[in-house]
Amino acid sequence: MRWQGNSRRNVSGGKVISARGKRRFELGRESAETRIDEIKRKNIHTCGGNRKVRLLQCNVANVTNPKDGKTVAVSIDDVLENDANKHYIRRDILTKGSVIKTSLGTAKETSRPGQEGVVNAVLIE
Repeated sequence: MRWQGNSRRNVSGGKVISARGKRRFELGRESAETRIDEIKRKNIHTCGGNRKVRLLQCNVANVTNPKDGKTVAVSIDDVLENDANKHYIRRDILTKGSVIKTSLGTAKETSRPGQEGVVNAVLIE
């Protein structure tokens, strides 16, 4: 678990004496790091009784062709580029903005699989 509250240090490095301790709503969670494999999802309960769907593994993407506007579910073969982290390419981890190789061609991912539970992409030529 990660704490996502304010830092206990100033920008200059001086110590900040906090008027209160940590709060539960400041807790963060580990990232999903969606991999290419058989589909596996996990439901996460969030504040206000809402929920998120974590996509832990996926091998299917909804790819949209911008020329005709049609969307087709195709299989994901490989991760070609990922600006989030250069090591994600080798580990085949899907994040928003990653370029994936599909049976239709290369596509850029537009969804956030760790937050939305689905992989959506747009075909690039």
